Amino acid sequence: MKFMKLGSKPDAFQADGKCTRYVKSDLSADVIINVGEVKFHLHKFPLLSKSNHLQKLVLKANEESSDEITMADFPGGPKAFEICAKFCYGMTVTLNAYNVVAARCAAEYLEMTEDVHRGNLNFKIEVFLNSSIFRSWKDSIIVLQTTKCLSPWSEDLKIVGRCIDSIASKTSVDPSNITWSYTYNRKLSAPDRIVEEGMKFQEKIESVPKDWWVEDICELDIDLYKRVITAIKSKGRMDATMIGEALRNYAVRWLPDSVEALVADSHSWRNKLLVETLLFLLPSDKGVGCSCSFLLKLLKVAVLIGVNDSSREDLVKKISLKLPEASVKDLLIPAQSPQTTLYDVELVKCLVKHYFVHENCGQKLVDVMKNDGFGCDDFVLGHGSLLDVGKLIDGYLVEIAHDPNFDPTTFIDLSRSIPEMARPIHDGLYKAIDLYLKEHPTLEKGERKKICGLMDVKKLSMDVSMHAAQNERLSLRIVVQVLYFEQVRAAAGVQALNNNPSDVSRSTIANTDEEWDKTTDANEDCYSLKKNMSQIKIKNEDCQKNDKLTKTSSKTSKSLIQLLPSRSRRIFNKLRVVGKGQSENRSSQISVSSQSLASLVPGDTKSSGSSARRRRYSIS
Repeated sequence: MKFMKLGSKPDAFQADGKCTRYVKSDLSADVIINVGEVKFHLHKFPLLSKSNHLQKLVLKANEESSDEITMADFPGGPKAFEICAKFCYGMTVTLNAYNVVAARCAAEYLEMTEDVHRGNLNFKIEVFLNSSIFRSWKDSIIVLQTTKCLSPWSEDLKIVGRCIDSIASKTSVDPSNITWSYTYNRKLSAPDRIVEEGMKFQEKIESVPKDWWVEDICELDIDLYKRVITAIKSKGRMDATMIGEALRNYAVRWLPDSVEALVADSHSWRNKLLVETLLFLLPSDKGVGCSCSFLLKLLKVAVLIGVNDSSREDLVKKISLKLPEASVKDLLIPAQSPQTTLYDVELVKCLVKHYFVHENCGQKLVDVMKNDGFGCDDFVLGHGSLLDVGKLIDGYLVEIAHDPNFDPTTFIDLSRSIPEMARPIHDGLYKAIDLYLKEHPTLEKGERKKICGLMDVKKLSMDVSMHAAQNERLSLRIVVQVLYFEQVRAAAGVQALNNNPSDVSRSTIANTDEEWDKTTDANEDCYSLKKNMSQIKIKNEDCQKNDKLTKTSSKTSKSLIQLLPSRSRRIFNKLRVVGKGQSENRSSQISVSSQSLASLVPGDTKSSGSSARRRRYSIS
């Protein structure tokens, strides 16, 4: 810390209790000066020789026949006045970062200028400020902290502005050129050192981090901190990432951890001011230097303490730009009245909406991509962030599915806020639906059907399909679809081994899509399934030469059926009757083809090739 000594005489000031100060001298005091609660018994001559203001006050007191002067509004109080008085007496005074501002304001009040005395206190303090204080990183911060209690004097003397400019300028210095100390206390120089063996080596220099300045300015009050960050941003040499890191550190330093402390009446106003200031200081660039996790925590605090709507809306837009980086835990923002859910689902829906607006992922963009020769799959591969958002919302649905006040309409709306291209696999959505149905057993049949209809069985993995086939919480229609599509996949695998995979898979899946769009209940499902089975059997005439593959498919399906619940087995029994009735009316050539798809019902045929076995056993 920098300091400056003034005067050469020994300190002769003494105290008589807490409220009286006097100078030990052979001459009796001829003036009493009241500063705050302290009375100073002093001598007129040394004071009047350097203070123009005291000259005026003493003259006025003489006119009133009084030897007592009162200065109730003296800047810096008794301590600052004592520094000025000692300087007038020529006594030794030490100025440093903690008292220099008070001394400067006091000297200004007393009008201790060069007009009164050459080399007066005002001049000497200004030299000290410019030559030492403002050139020191830590001293500038300390001085800035002391200016708050000395306003408006410190503002009028431009001490605050000069401190802020000094601090902002130093943050922009190349870290490799920093030679002053700072909070990290890292070694900044590494001279050559001779070891015992007589060999010289250069001690490794630990590099100064780019955010070396962040911790130190966290000690500033929020209003001064705002001005410092604004000055740093105005210089244009600090990137948004560093600004974001500084704001995060300040929030960690000053925002309480507990919700109770955050919303406590004694600190609610201060916390609200702090959050609104941080929101104002957030980087405005599209990249947003702050992490998504920090922004969401800031949003959570903003919701709890009731930040104004415009500030919160701006924050939501900033978060939406970085939504793919969020985690499910970050999205668990407690809901506020009048909402009845545990978490603020509407806020998450708003984030998702803004994200897809920013990403321009509407139907127009998809149409443009398709017109340019890109399919939906190509679009998703080029936009991995869409997949991240899809997984995020599916995980969020899983996390809040247990909420008893989470109504089906909101569940459906949030699920549908994710476009199909962002959800190529429905495993996460299936898990959310399964947990929601488990936690809400009193749902009406229509609501259950709508929720189950959110997922596409063709986008379930084999393991999840196996679980769905045994899940009695799902609607009957979905179970039939799962069983049917699993059979379609098995048939497509058999056909692929017969060197004709494309025609079967394309036509079969196309027919499947058309038929399931028309089904409305279990009877229609079975009828549609019977029709599609016939189509598959006719298209698989080439499979009659592969008796071993047929036997394997039959054995695998038999083992699959044994794992299904009674409801699913009843469906298979219906399908078995359908299959037998058609096979009796077909020609012998078609009957042979029907055996290749015997895995729909348990038959007497035995195992087939290794490829089909591996495919079916992987889900069992």
